Amino acid sequence: MKIFLYFIGRPKDANANGLAQDYMDRAARFTPSVMAEVRPERFDPWEKHPTARKIALDPPGKLLDSTAFSKLFSTAEMHGHDLVFLIGGHDGLPESWRSRADLLLSLGPMTLPHELARAVLAEQIYRAFTILRNHPYQR
Repeated sequence: MKIFLYFIGRPKDANANGLAQDYMDRAARFTPSVMAEVRPERFDPWEKHPTARKIALDPPGKLLDSTAFSKLFSTAEMHGHDLVFLIGGHDGLPESWRSRADLLLSLGPMTLPHELARAVLAEQIYRAFTILRNHPYQR
């Protein structure tokens, strides 16, 4: 299993980006984890990762607590599937990505800057692994 966190839009806030990258580096202790900027007109997650589970961040999406979120990882590990997370830019995600996603996930009803949403998602990815491995971080 591998983790891919793709985001639309050039990262501008060095602090938020550094925090997100720190959590992705921590997650990489458990499985290969990649975070990268993409341009929708040049990138198709379904073509690049045909067998991966695609999870798109979307405000009206499903709300999960950290334990339920970690179960996505447990299932992916069991089936040997990669997980691809997609975060939109200022205009959100392309409709074709939203409509084909395996799961639309919400981080909550509040509006977050996209860079902060990326940091929160990266932290939850790391937390999911610590929950599954009973690592002390998750307490």
